[in-house]
Amino acid sequence: MAGRERAGRDEAGSRGGGPDGDELSARLKEYQGREATAGGVGRDPVNAPMIRHWCEAMGDTNPAYTGPDAVAPPTMLQVWTMSGLSGHAGRPGRSETYDELFALLDGAGYTSIVATDCEQEYLRPLRPGDEITFDSMIESVSGRKTTKLGTGYFVTTRMDIRAGGELAGTHRFRILKYAPARRSPRDADAAPVPADRAEPRSGRPRPVVNRDNAGFWEGVGRHRLLIQRCTACGTLRFPWLPGCGACGGPDWDTVESGGEGTVYSYVVMHHPPFPAFDPPYAVALVELAEGVRIVSNVVGVPYDEVRIGMPVRLEFRRYGEDVELPVFRAATAAVGAPGEGS
Repeated sequence: MAGRERAGRDEAGSRGGGPDGDELSARLKEYQGREATAGGVGRDPVNAPMIRHWCEAMGDTNPAYTGPDAVAPPTMLQVWTMSGLSGHAGRPGRSETYDELFALLDGAGYTSIVATDCEQEYLRPLRPGDEITFDSMIESVSGRKTTKLGTGYFVTTRMDIRAGGELAGTHRFRILKYAPARRSPRDADAAPVPADRAEPRSGRPRPVVNRDNAGFWEGVGRHRLLIQRCTACGTLRFPWLPGCGACGGPDWDTVESGGEGTVYSYVVMHHPPFPAFDPPYAVALVELAEGVRIVSNVVGVPYDEVRIGMPVRLEFRRYGEDVELPVFRAATAAVGAPGEGS
């Protein structure tokens, strides 16, 4: 085991001309605790138009977000720190820490990146007129990890967000910077398999399970698609959330979906291939008969035959040994005019 691990480190170092694994790990650890932004300032104060746009996009009709005593949705916490289309260059308080860290990883061959999860803690409601300031730092850099996507390092950034100098919340964001696992020549030369006969690919990233969505994934493990239902007002919600978006109630139970739905919208993914996926493929927003919507894959038809309005039926697919996901099989031939969707 030690010999194989050392060989992997040397390969990663030589591939990008960077340091070997031991030296690289030591240099990466030096970035822990370093500031990435000190005294950052939000481009705009908290304001009603942005709150309205957010709520319209999310379909959130909670009355707490409108009127003279409105507050901003807590999940907008990071929105007030974003730099917009102009990017971060020249923003006050920003250091070169993050750029230097990424350059070091790129130089060692860890050139790919995937977001893995984020966590937010809310300490104070934000209201229109609040002026936002923030600081960010590299909270941690993991040791070298091997995943099904490839080998690399997890980097966690923490941002503390203040309103009027008072801490309003904390946002943690974690990414994996990795060198993609190599595919065998046999895999690369294999002829494509028609979509309706293809076996599920192994190596899918595991879903992030937390205290808010653990019940959903427990249901998936029992081949049940569970939808949250507010016990105060009866509103169904998906994805799972800690509180009701309609009335704010914190208590809920679940109902089981019957599995019938239609394609409400879809996109076709054309990103470069990596081991877990074979693009192009269709990702659909499926409207369930119960009235909520879920993002998933449509199977059973080629990606270019998926159409808006297509009836679909829930099924569960296993990817590898430890990942099982809900997907939707096309129930009939495609409907709708060609060119719908994107």
